[in-house]
Amino acid sequence: MDRLLSRATRRAARTHVRHVGVVAPAAADGLVARVYAQLEHDFGMFAPPVVVHSAAPPLLAACWTMLRETLLARGRADRAAKERVAVAVSLANTCPYCVDVHGAALNALSVERGAARAGRGGDGRDDREAAPGYEPELRGVALTFHYLNRVVNVFLTESPFPAGTPDRLRGSLRSLVGQMLHRQVRRSLPPGASLELLPDASPLPEDLAWSAGSPHVRGALARAAAAFEEAGRRWVPERVRELLLTDLAGQDGRGGEDGRGSGPGRAWAGEAAAALPAAERAAGRLALLTAQVSYQVLPADVRAYRATAEDDAAVVGLVAWAAFTAARRSAARSGGASATDP
Repeated sequence: MDRLLSRATRRAARTHVRHVGVVAPAAADGLVARVYAQLEHDFGMFAPPVVVHSAAPPLLAACWTMLRETLLARGRADRAAKERVAVAVSLANTCPYCVDVHGAALNALSVERGAARAGRGGDGRDDREAAPGYEPELRGVALTFHYLNRVVNVFLTESPFPAGTPDRLRGSLRSLVGQMLHRQVRRSLPPGASLELLPDASPLPEDLAWSAGSPHVRGALARAAAAFEEAGRRWVPERVRELLLTDLAGQDGRGGEDGRGSGPGRAWAGEAAAALPAAERAAGRLALLTAQVSYQVLPADVRAYRATAEDDAAVVGLVAWAAFTAARRSAARSGGASATDP
């Protein structure tokens, strides 16, 4: 079953990813090859939301390291609790692709836990879900999916299921995918194995200080933050970075994607980007939309930026920087009250 899932997701990567190319496994070398090997070994699949970063190897490693150390690695919070956070954040960010995949994983875990409860009596609650110190892990999952949702909405198809799948069949497809994921979601992975993919980064940024209670989550987020900041310096014009940071700081607390999505639509992004030099407006518009309303990014927005970008790495770099900048703000703003606040 693991080999079937791996082969299926290798094919999916070619059809689900839009706008940028993906490095094929046979052509991968260096850091990309190392990430691919760990991804398929530990996650059991060639996950399109991760491999879409392959044109920019440090960002590929950053994305995988965050996902592995927050969602997959063994810790205080159990996998079902983490998957619930992943689904809740993905719903809040209007990311149907991630809802379908992680809804299927949660279904697989729910079936298993239901059977375990029936066999031993009581409510069957896993003590690790409520153990002291679980918050860094759950907030780490929330940050990771605030990031992934934005990247997926820009670069991937709407759903891993075939286009036009009727709603009445989605439940059956999720159950099927859940069966395929059953073995993978039950695995217990040692924490910290992906940290070697990126250089150590210190000190920990102040807005990520909440992760200090979990060494592997802290290490992953510190390394990822350094990689994304370097991507911003390399691929995002300084005035675009300033524009996005100012826009995020000026939000009125309505929330990120939902607040924007229920209000002024897309027009605000073009109006804000109009203050930039003409050559940077497409970059500014794409960065703003990615951070605030990623589900409203259109192919035309990406094509407009591609006309000014040097290559796929630059496109991935701008979207990744904008997505992570917004995600870390969402995680910091939650203040521990709710790991799923958008």
